[in-house]
Amino acid sequence: MHIITDSLLVGNVEDAKKLPSSIGGLLFVAAEYELNPPRGIAYARIPLKEFTEADPHDVERAVAWLEWHLSSGRVIVCCRAGMGRSVSVVIAYLCCVKGMRYVQAVALAKARRPGTTPLPNLEQTIKEVQQLRLPREHKEHDQPKDQTTARRRAKNPASR
Repeated sequence: MHIITDSLLVGNVEDAKKLPSSIGGLLFVAAEYELNPPRGIAYARIPLKEFTEADPHDVERAVAWLEWHLSSGRVIVCCRAGMGRSVSVVIAYLCCVKGMRYVQAVALAKARRPGTTPLPNLEQTIKEVQQLRLPREHKEHDQPKDQTTARRRAKNPASR
């Protein structure tokens, strides 16, 4: 188990089976394993194949899951060895949500998790994930911040 940021860790399949109580969520990304989710924590399985390019839609789902669950506690991302798929998902999260450049995110991951081996074409996959996230981000920015604003816009269409 390796700490990438204060609230985001990576680990292997054995780490996923024996989580410390400080972990509030587990994202399991190993396609070749099934895991009985631990009780009392948030859990998702988004299967990625080892040593192959990841589908951007799967990576986007993983990034969105992390974004949602990291707001309420520590989360660990696990795959078979904790060096490829799990770290790749964390790198994608750092780029897509935290705004890090790819080179910076990889350097951080390598510094915190020796043996880090990003999936093939990960940088391009992340660019595609960022494009997938654009419509949702624009939609969120177009939404009124509160009910008062929504009522004001409804009464005065010119204010849109």
